[in-house]
Amino acid sequence: MYRRRPGKQPSSHLVSKLRQQEALQRRCGPGTMAYSHALEQLKSGKSSGNTIAAQDCKYLVSISYRGLGNRILATASAFLYAMLTGRVLLVDPSNEMGELFCEPFPDTSWLLPPGFPLESYTNFSISTAESYGNMLRNKVIRTDAAGDVPAASQQLPAFSYVHLDHDATEQDNLFFCDEDQRVLRNISWLVMRTDSYIVPGLFLDKGFQDELARLFPEPDTVFHHISRYLFHPNNHVWGLVTRYYDAYLATARQSVGIQVRVFGSQPNSPELLEQITKCTQKQGLLPELLAADLQAPTPRGSPAAVRPASRAAKSKAVMVTCLKPWYYEELKSMYWEHATASGEVVAVHQPSHEEYQHFGARSHDHKACAEIYLLSLTDVLVTTGRSTFGYVAQGLAGVRPWVMYKPTNGSAVPDPPCGRDVSMEPCFHMPPSYDCRLKKWRDPTKDVPYIQHCDDAFWGLKLVGRNK
Repeated sequence: MYRRRPGKQPSSHLVSKLRQQEALQRRCGPGTMAYSHALEQLKSGKSSGNTIAAQDCKYLVSISYRGLGNRILATASAFLYAMLTGRVLLVDPSNEMGELFCEPFPDTSWLLPPGFPLESYTNFSISTAESYGNMLRNKVIRTDAAGDVPAASQQLPAFSYVHLDHDATEQDNLFFCDEDQRVLRNISWLVMRTDSYIVPGLFLDKGFQDELARLFPEPDTVFHHISRYLFHPNNHVWGLVTRYYDAYLATARQSVGIQVRVFGSQPNSPELLEQITKCTQKQGLLPELLAADLQAPTPRGSPAAVRPASRAAKSKAVMVTCLKPWYYEELKSMYWEHATASGEVVAVHQPSHEEYQHFGARSHDHKACAEIYLLSLTDVLVTTGRSTFGYVAQGLAGVRPWVMYKPTNGSAVPDPPCGRDVSMEPCFHMPPSYDCRLKKWRDPTKDVPYIQHCDDAFWGLKLVGRNK
């Protein structure tokens, strides 16, 4: 009701798969006998093997951290992997998902309950002995040289830690290989840590590609569908969204969202402000300003230099999100002190300015979540390249934003200052570049036509439409 632009329609296969996942979450989730049995198996330290019970209920514990954008992208990635592999998704409660969003699965919880046997799981890291990469390196587990299932005599561990963080090793990234997935599917408990959107990596796995094609005939809509299904703000956050929208955005002819993320130590950058104004005015998102001499008062009885605008028909509401208030204040002053060449009335707003990120602060996360959703309700979106905050907003909105590129030569304003993103999908910033089939390093975009390198991070990977 708040979006003027309808979302993409999910495939019938995706809808069916979501219903199956909901049923799995109810059958095997917290509070069930199956869950209690799985916990006892985990406490024993041994895998239950390829038994019927083990095949029926398997689990993925998702650990995400850092800013809210990173946490949402990581959780969405874990959910897709859980759905592809028939696992129950359990979210680490320390990432505050339970404080921000409604339960996505009917009649059950996606939060990992207290008393989880792996007491130190939130401290798992690249050096954890039970990580998949370390167990491969130390030959605790192995894959067959021909890529077949592991030898029948191999005793698999009760759990494996999947380290897909920014410092993941070559062995860790073998997670994206089909033969390694054949091993992992027989381990009942997986604990995954990432702060990234790893979905493009799942599309590189040959074993997942057919199912992914059925779920998402349009590859560039994966996060759009998952985010709209999975993340529903709770009543408090939704109240922040609707009250602000009704007060400042609802009556405007057009709303423009500008997401400003400042990287580095200089919070107030005149060059970044110039980049914002050049981008928005060059692309026609915001009107240009009249020269100062055209705004001088005219003598009584003379024709007005600037005719009054029809405010109902020619108004634009600009919502700026940034930790700092300086960019909002400069834009607001610009459109207050100068008339627009088009006669449009431009109102500039900023919901909050928290000055810096408060990791783990509930009030800060509530405001951040509300601002992501408010950005997704605007008609036009301008984002800062490489920002996960902007990635989430564009996915929820279902739009290709205008992306402001990071300067490559110091602080000079890039030329062009921004460009239209090739898809609404987030960028996978730290993808694998190891070809599982050829056993050597290779550019992943050579094999999958609907995966490209990101415009805002050339080393990253991004899903695009099949016709791109």
